[in-house]
Amino acid sequence: MIAVIGAGKMGEALISGLLKAGTSPDDVLITERYEARAQELTQRYGVKAVTNAEAAKLADTLVIAVKPQDMDALLGELSTSVAPDRLIVTIAAGVPTSTIEKRLVEGVPVVRVMPNTPALVGEAMSAVAAGEHAKAEHLERAEDIFRPVGKVIRLPESQLDAVTALSGSGPAYVFYLVEAMTDAGILLGLPRSVAHDLIVQTVVGAGAMLRDSGEHPVTLREAVTSPAGTTIAAIRELENHGVRAAFLAALEAARDRSRELAR
Repeated sequence: MIAVIGAGKMGEALISGLLKAGTSPDDVLITERYEARAQELTQRYGVKAVTNAEAAKLADTLVIAVKPQDMDALLGELSTSVAPDRLIVTIAAGVPTSTIEKRLVEGVPVVRVMPNTPALVGEAMSAVAAGEHAKAEHLERAEDIFRPVGKVIRLPESQLDAVTALSGSGPAYVFYLVEAMTDAGILLGLPRSVAHDLIVQTVVGAGAMLRDSGEHPVTLREAVTSPAGTTIAAIRELENHGVRAAFLAALEAARDRSRELAR
């Protein structure tokens, strides 16, 4: 049995993914601080809402999907009620497995996962990392939870701050780029709705080409970049304005912030 502790947007995405993958609603529990939200999810998915203590007692796997600032209080509730034969899976950004392990009974396996918001549409990128007591079987169980909502890779926990900066925050960079390009379309004389549709479909199509072609992004870019053409003129301006360097600096800043949150 799986319990999703904190059924916000990401928690709901996991619930939906599990059920679509064939998990019975009878095998999924949720905990939620707001009664109205709990009722909404039980009616929508047929799962059962319980307390955190009940989840720790009944579920083999507990998926912690609360905000990082709520983790301390939650671990206070779970500190003595989670047995070593349970599995804790956490998606709280910036909270290392060691922090959770110290608050639980000795030997409880903890797996840390860094997903991203495209889980809401079944296109997440999730990185899975083992804590001190987690074995291969625990990683596999965690992967089975996140695979229905997207792609999953296994990494050492030391790399999760970089993952947070790259794919965890990555959708925001794409949305920022779409926003900027839409504004450029308006500047060039297009209606906002037209500019938006043009850019969104371009991003979707370019992403599919990157995923499905197997080609390096430089190769795909060069295929669009004719000598003395429009694309190279635009790329020259991007380089002149330091866009590539700005991205490097931005991702380093996100990684450093993730490290600060962990401390």
